[in-house]
Amino acid sequence: MLLRHPARPLAALVLGALLLGAAGCSAGSTALTGAAGNGPGPHGSAREGTVVLAAGAAPASLDFTTTSGAAIPQALMGNVYETLVTIDSAGEIRPGLASSWEVSPDGTVYIFHLRPGVRFSNGDAFTAHTARFSLDRVRGGAWTNGLKAQMDPVADTRALDDLTLEVRLHRRSASWLWNMGTLVGAMMTPSGVDDLAAHPVGTGPYEVEAWAVGSALRLRARPDYWGPAPANRAAEIRYFPDAVSAANALESGDVDVLWALQSPELLDPLRARGRWNIDVGTTNGEVLFSMNNRREPFDRVEVRQAVLHAVDRQAVIDTVWEGYGVDTGGAPVPPTDPWYRPSGRYPFDPDRARDLLRRAGFATDGSDPRLDVTITVPSLPYAQATSELVYTQLRDVGFRVTLQSAEFPAVWLAQVLKGHDYDASLIAHVEPRDVPTLFGNPDYYLGFDSPRTRELLDAADGAAPEDNAALMEEAVDSLMAEAAADTLMNLPNIVVSRPEIGGIEPTAAVDSLPLARMTKERG
Repeated sequence: MLLRHPARPLAALVLGALLLGAAGCSAGSTALTGAAGNGPGPHGSAREGTVVLAAGAAPASLDFTTTSGAAIPQALMGNVYETLVTIDSAGEIRPGLASSWEVSPDGTVYIFHLRPGVRFSNGDAFTAHTARFSLDRVRGGAWTNGLKAQMDPVADTRALDDLTLEVRLHRRSASWLWNMGTLVGAMMTPSGVDDLAAHPVGTGPYEVEAWAVGSALRLRARPDYWGPAPANRAAEIRYFPDAVSAANALESGDVDVLWALQSPELLDPLRARGRWNIDVGTTNGEVLFSMNNRREPFDRVEVRQAVLHAVDRQAVIDTVWEGYGVDTGGAPVPPTDPWYRPSGRYPFDPDRARDLLRRAGFATDGSDPRLDVTITVPSLPYAQATSELVYTQLRDVGFRVTLQSAEFPAVWLAQVLKGHDYDASLIAHVEPRDVPTLFGNPDYYLGFDSPRTRELLDAADGAAPEDNAALMEEAVDSLMAEAAADTLMNLPNIVVSRPEIGGIEPTAAVDSLPLARMTKERG
């Protein structure tokens, strides 16, 4: 559902001018022409029967077991890799490679019944033995992605026969089965893990046909896929440095779909041309203004609380995202989660922010060097635009702010996520149901260390399903009381497509881009 349709005539003029001559400047627009066959043509498509999507930041690798970030699982999960269970757009657990399963009364033993006749793209059979290998590989040293902690509840795995897998947990875990529908549950084969960075092997409806690092990824439909055949013969994701370049590619016919458009100001001129379909859904993406809880001045709860009062979240939504998106009150919970409840703790109140800083012993006239902070901003359009607004609002209450750009993903991941070398930053965290990852681990880059929050998160995960949501609400309220971070907004998923493209589902409950359902009529 479209939330707002503001008029932006200046953007229309700028985009219109750019469209006249920039179609050939799009990164990735012809990157796979040699590998994939016919190249794009004017107002056509890259290839008949191929759905071509434009996306933002490109992954530097296809190995999400060792590399963090959303781009890799978005491209591969559900397309190349599959899981024992799947998560639908409403966040409900459905059968996947397991057609059914049973759970012991105490919630610690799962018996999965696997589908027969499933094969990996390299010809290997999918069995309980490969399923066990996949789960154990996450638990072992092969995975270095921090999300591997979602497999910590597992105590033991056992193949009861070729199509029956037993998984024993240390204790009941309300989140474990749900997480098995995300990237940590990706099924792999022992003979297919030697080169995950370039040649992933899975059971999904596609296999990788060509991979141009930083530019484009082409997938072809598998003729031997165990399930319903994809609605297209091939799918291609092309990566663009900015939204205008992607829009140019749509106009020229180089791409069919703009996925997760990060510059909503382009929507009005695109809509005015009357040629495109526009769909808007919600996502798991929380745009988090992160404060290094271990570094001055953000090691003081009063300072973090002051930030949450100083930043006008609705202004971020209106100014940067043209009114699209959801203000969660600063809480890191998307509307698709069962424990979603907007926080009312921190309304926009600059006077309250100044009062908190003064009570903590800081001057608020901009003269206090202890309030010197550097915001390390990833080189992403929404982050750059948002940081300018946050810069102004924090300076207004007495912070002395410097903006520092960091190339994304390489520099930002190394400096901020892994190195923890930053004062403040902002990024969209799109991993589903990631509150325990963000706030339950004091060694994570936020440095948030709250025994009370961890206690509540542990209690929620170990609770019976009917008690889980209420305890998660308590945990979120606890971390909000300590102002662990400020969720500036919940990201929308804005999708612009050619009229002959169907099967688009804009609401994303997990980290996957559903390519197999997309149809393409003759243009």
